[in-house]
Amino acid sequence: MKVIAAMRGRSRVMLITAMGVTAALTAGACSSSTSSPAAAPSASGSATSGNITWWASPITTSSPDPRTVLINAFEKVYPNIHVKLQSAPTDTDTNRASLITTISGGASSPDVFMGDVIWPAQFGHSGLAAPLSSYFPSSYWSSFAPGLVQGATYKGQVYGAPFFEDQGFLYYRKDLLAKEHMAVPTTWPQLETDAATLVHKGLVKYGYVWQGSSYEGLTCNFMEYLGSAGGTALNSGLTQATLNSPAGMQAANFMHSLITSGATPSAVTTFQEAQSMSAFATGQAAFLRNWDYGWSYSQTASSPSSVVGKVGVTPLPSFSGQPSPGTSNIGGWNLYINPHSKNTAADVTFIKWMTSPAAQTILGTQFSEIPTVQSVRQSAAVKAKNPVLAIVGTTRLIPRPAQTTAYPKVSQAIYTNINSMLAGGTSPSGALSAASSQINSAVSGSGI
Repeated sequence: MKVIAAMRGRSRVMLITAMGVTAALTAGACSSSTSSPAAAPSASGSATSGNITWWASPITTSSPDPRTVLINAFEKVYPNIHVKLQSAPTDTDTNRASLITTISGGASSPDVFMGDVIWPAQFGHSGLAAPLSSYFPSSYWSSFAPGLVQGATYKGQVYGAPFFEDQGFLYYRKDLLAKEHMAVPTTWPQLETDAATLVHKGLVKYGYVWQGSSYEGLTCNFMEYLGSAGGTALNSGLTQATLNSPAGMQAANFMHSLITSGATPSAVTTFQEAQSMSAFATGQAAFLRNWDYGWSYSQTASSPSSVVGKVGVTPLPSFSGQPSPGTSNIGGWNLYINPHSKNTAADVTFIKWMTSPAAQTILGTQFSEIPTVQSVRQSAAVKAKNPVLAIVGTTRLIPRPAQTTAYPKVSQAIYTNINSMLAGGTSPSGALSAASSQINSAVSGSGI
């Protein structure tokens, strides 16, 4: 199985503790004199020779190691560039803290590091990552799936090269839908109605399960409903919350309704990836929102899963009158360059190859990771690998509002208030008002 639970969440949603992250990053920022994006110097070293160190967490638990496979393939193309793998912690928070300490201290190694998709603003602002858009032409960035480069951008500079991606999907029980002559839902109201019906008929314990606990995963879920309703969390200048909008109310009211209608159990307020995945894999739920690993987990009897052969997967639904499908939140990992690296030219060569069709095809076909390059996502070889990869080309991606350095506080404002609403502690309008107020306070300050 390819799941790295602690690192990927299993999501690569980066299940981090927002306040701990804020403190760790503050420490890094305080030891750095950089308070705004610095212009990248010309690439140092040789583009075709030299030694570089790549800091990367394990991608899978199975053998062979994708990192080693990719390094070997790269060195065959560039035999005079030697890449040393430095295995990073599997826990994202620990990983980030280690990098902050190392890079803020001026260390030139690692040269390239694999990092969370929500790091660009905070690392760029604090001088912990080099602006890659100074090294790559605009044509390079146009090769990626829509939404990925936006999520890696801070103040007009791209800091992370999309390496592999994750996103939300809707998993469903094909056998239950067939039994009740139900079509695969394409709208959120249809999903709610069908989920509640299956529960009320006694065909399943839970209708629809997802991640509703007070943590980063709930921000991801909320952003999908918000994006599907046509809304945003922040204005284009990242200076004001935009949650208190018709779209925000539609998203919050719907999430609240899922519980009151019986489509979703009230216990969802404690569910993270593991709990929701377990409920679905053990046959207790008809529908599941989860990341790409949901497919392999549900189809592996030893997971344990009792629904092998009974599961379908589809893009997330949308709201009536909005584009279809709905929006899927972006998770995954980028490649960054240490601004103190002495081998920047070789670093650029390495990143360019790792995000090339050749490397991305290896990730997709050999390891079932979601490629970031649009042409590879749409290739027949990748689509044939599994049902998740077959549909990624049809999904719509939405990043979290991580282009602000205040993102940890922005996310915390969202997930704590939405969780309170789901638990009955406040109304949808009250949750949005409180979240908006907290977000406005966060973005008006330094953000870290």
